[in-house]
Amino acid sequence: MVNVITEYLNGLLGVYLGTFVWYLALILVIALPLLLSVAFAVYFDRKIWAAMQMRRGPNVVGPFGLLQSFADGLKLFFKETVVPAGANKGVFLIAPMITFTLALIAWAVIPFDADVVLADINVGILYLFAISSLGVYGIIMSGWASNSKYAFLGGLRSAAQMVSYEVSIGFVIVTVLLCVGSLNLSDIVEAQSGGFWNWYVIWLFPMFVVFLVSAHAETNRPPFDLPEAEAELVAGYQVEYSSMAFALFFLGEYANILLMCAMTSILFFGGWDPILPFAPFTLIPGIIWFLLKTAFFFFVFSWVKATVPRYRYDQLMRLGWKVFLPISLAWVVITAGVLVTFDLLPVKG
Repeated sequence: MVNVITEYLNGLLGVYLGTFVWYLALILVIALPLLLSVAFAVYFDRKIWAAMQMRRGPNVVGPFGLLQSFADGLKLFFKETVVPAGANKGVFLIAPMITFTLALIAWAVIPFDADVVLADINVGILYLFAISSLGVYGIIMSGWASNSKYAFLGGLRSAAQMVSYEVSIGFVIVTVLLCVGSLNLSDIVEAQSGGFWNWYVIWLFPMFVVFLVSAHAETNRPPFDLPEAEAELVAGYQVEYSSMAFALFFLGEYANILLMCAMTSILFFGGWDPILPFAPFTLIPGIIWFLLKTAFFFFVFSWVKATVPRYRYDQLMRLGWKVFLPISLAWVVITAGVLVTFDLLPVKG
């Protein structure tokens, strides 16, 4: 009897251990390229700004300056982590970990190609909503734990900004879900297959504009980087952070920017689908199309930062609550009305 139980437990342990190793490998396959992409995103961000402002940008460390981001990361790694004397040390150090971790785990449901996704769950959109809602905690915790009025005000600004624009993003996504009839991100991409004329950017263009602008505000990117407004709050909620604690905030911010670029391509530009449904476009792998679309929207983020001046805080709040919220809510009603009137509601088996 003891031998039977032992064999059963060993078999069970083997099954769970094999599953654990398999999922750990999948996580690393996504996480490591993502971290590498974040490093190069910082480099390309700086090169785009430099080109638009007629400067050279990083060009010394490595060929064409490609190793500049890695040199900056190494410098941050070896710096001393300074914790203010009056700060709540535990919360102060946990806050950047929360921000960085949430920025990574959101990528678990992003489909890079057909069947190339870590977790192809039926409620992928709700998962992303949950993760983005938790993201505000890292910023609030950092601002409060720093024991600095500038960091605290920056944290409050960021929290108000993220909550305000999450509402508009939610209504924008609802319009897409009404057209698709599914919360699964892969289903959203498949619903747009067949060429660019099926992409939702054409049929839901106002919602695409609202989503893109709200994505800038959600990630605290210019012209909506009010939590980090140098003239008023120095670096906002990050002002007391140094070394790897600051690097975690920095990496988390860029991971979130890339996530929003990926979401834009999935919701409105067909994800991994080619522009036209015939050769030579179909010969290019779907993952390449997805990465190209994501890279294009990252270029748009950098373009906006280099050219558009910063908003005032009252303008930021007015745009979110008095412009985007009514427009997105009205578009939900219009979309639902059109789908019901013309019997276009999708039917999922």
